[in-house]
Amino acid sequence: MNLFQKSIQKELYKNFGGTTVILFTIVMTIMLIRILGQASKGQANPSEVILLIALNGIGNAGPILTLSLFITIVYTFSRMYLESEMVIWFSSGLSLSKFLKPLWSFCWPVVLVISLLAVIAWPWSNQQTQYLKERFEKRSDIERVAPGQFQESANKQMVFFIEKKKSSNDEASSVFISKFEGNIETITTAKAGTIEWLKSDKFLSLMNGQQTVLNHETGEYKHTEFENLKYWLDPVGSFSLSSIQSQMMSTLELIKSGENINKGELFWRTGLFIAAINLALLAVQLASVNPRVGRSYSLAMALLCFMGYYNMLTIGKRLIADGSVSFFTMILTVHGTATVIIMIWYLHTEFNLHWRRFVPSSVPTSP
Repeated sequence: MNLFQKSIQKELYKNFGGTTVILFTIVMTIMLIRILGQASKGQANPSEVILLIALNGIGNAGPILTLSLFITIVYTFSRMYLESEMVIWFSSGLSLSKFLKPLWSFCWPVVLVISLLAVIAWPWSNQQTQYLKERFEKRSDIERVAPGQFQESANKQMVFFIEKKKSSNDEASSVFISKFEGNIETITTAKAGTIEWLKSDKFLSLMNGQQTVLNHETGEYKHTEFENLKYWLDPVGSFSLSSIQSQMMSTLELIKSGENINKGELFWRTGLFIAAINLALLAVQLASVNPRVGRSYSLAMALLCFMGYYNMLTIGKRLIADGSVSFFTMILTVHGTATVIIMIWYLHTEFNLHWRRFVPSSVPTSP
């Protein structure tokens, strides 16, 4: 490896590390806020917040690394243009295509990691996240309630409130329950409540309380006091994934499947690392800056290009899932078009191509 390659790769590695740390910090902070919000609403287990953040971080690592790779190349080469370092390399006889070899030596390990994340880590993280969410949602209703907070039941028909849990998660004191069935609202309060099993049915047994039944349509109500009252709860069966979604299927299963929704997911996964290669090549061209403008213009254009490319992957996934476009047609449309544009741009830079050179000009003849 000569001095030319060493100088470029050293700066690329340094900038890539810093960019990746910054992007991961931003994304993980956003995930932390979102998952904490879900936990406060009872949609996620508070004790599993860190695990959910880690799983979401693994699942989103592919797009983060793709963006980090793209920004790193644009930032590095724009600095070289801005400080006239590229002029020195060009004057020494190097063309822009000579930069592709050290660039690929830097990019291929990152592209390989992005491929593995898209093919293996993405479906695995989705499976584990869905498992944790459904396991939490299928707990008993008393277990779901945190003392001092109102909480909906799993079937969305009852609202619970308790003051304090006993040593067992299936026992509570000072229970309040509000239940809606059409126009009928039932409000029940009790000093204590426990979970009981009668054969295969599950009941919430309330002791020493009162119940008010209110008909919102007629205005009639009925008030009763009781020593023991049992609510039938939906049985909690053994855990199983409610529906195997395409995002949770392995890549091999997607390839074997003939359903359009699975083909759309396969297009998104394969497109992620193809996009990483195209964006890396595009970044070198976008890095050319005018010293008067600064490199902020190049970074802004790079961000717009990434958002456009990434949105095209999402749109293509939906079109394939709807059956509007075939898998290979969308591959050629999105990635093929991007590849052709990049190749034409490189040819223009390398050989100074211009459309006027291909238009025959009429040379006036002298009389």
